[in-house]
Amino acid sequence: MSTHAPDHVDTLPGHAAEPHRPGLLPRLGAEAFGTLIIVVAGLGVPLFTIPDSSPLPAALAAGLAVTAAMLAFAHVSGGHFNPAITVGHLLAGRIRAGAAAAYIAAQFAGGLAGALALFGILRTLPGIADSRTAFDTVTAGFAEHSIIQAPLAAVLLLEMLGAAIIVAVFLGSARSDAASGAGNHVYSGAGNAPDSGSRAGAAVAVGLTFAVLLQLGQSVGNLPFNPARALSSAVFSSGWAAAQLWVFLAAPLVGAAIAGLVFRSFGAGAAGRHVPGLAGESTEGEANSPEQATDGDERAAAGADGPKEARASEAQEFFDGKGR
Repeated sequence: MSTHAPDHVDTLPGHAAEPHRPGLLPRLGAEAFGTLIIVVAGLGVPLFTIPDSSPLPAALAAGLAVTAAMLAFAHVSGGHFNPAITVGHLLAGRIRAGAAAAYIAAQFAGGLAGALALFGILRTLPGIADSRTAFDTVTAGFAEHSIIQAPLAAVLLLEMLGAAIIVAVFLGSARSDAASGAGNHVYSGAGNAPDSGSRAGAAVAVGLTFAVLLQLGQSVGNLPFNPARALSSAVFSSGWAAAQLWVFLAAPLVGAAIAGLVFRSFGAGAAGRHVPGLAGESTEGEANSPEQATDGDERAAAGADGPKEARASEAQEFFDGKGR
């Protein structure tokens, strides 16, 4: 009779044992709260500052918020805080579809909560007669709602390109840290605990990338490169924002998908770690271990003799934190 490793340990040849992975609910909470921080900083700074006297550009403030959120919560959830990054991880083979869908829902919820808080603050200010008009100034738009009158095609391409760059930097930072021995995935949502220097390096890289791209996006039309932030501002803006919202939901997801597929084709999607639940996927350049083979035989036997028990086991793994 074969034996299973304890649930809190997941070992692979050449890798140290992983610490206990957080369950699904803590990860979703981290994603929601991290997205709230990013939305509050990204929308709040330009909403409540006077441009001529602002000591810190809004784009840099938003980039610093991304870095801070990743440093605070990446060890719990992976630190995505952006549906585009989650889609990139999904197509790169670093997260399961079910977990990805849950992450995206949490990100949208956190972003809407942050925007609602800002909207409530605006309603209390006597000098602002129309809170929705104030939100219009930080909401993404094109054509007549773009600062430089950028047409739809230009905004589509820039949103796709910016999201692809952000996802590539995110995936590349995790791959670089894994290759250097810092851990299997730094920000893949795997629950690993690399050294603080590795976490800080990846967080700074992603935050700076966001800051640079957001500076470019603001000059075109407040482009957020983040569907959660785009939805959050559009909900509390005037009616034109909802009509143009589809661009800022679809375009970054397409760019993220391209980046994720490119990383998968490079063999960097797995980043030295097999992701459970991806049929046909195994560690790049690494033969399956006897433990993996035994586990596969047991799963096959479970499918033949007890499909209900097998499905129950997979569901339990998902909520316990293994369904990434």
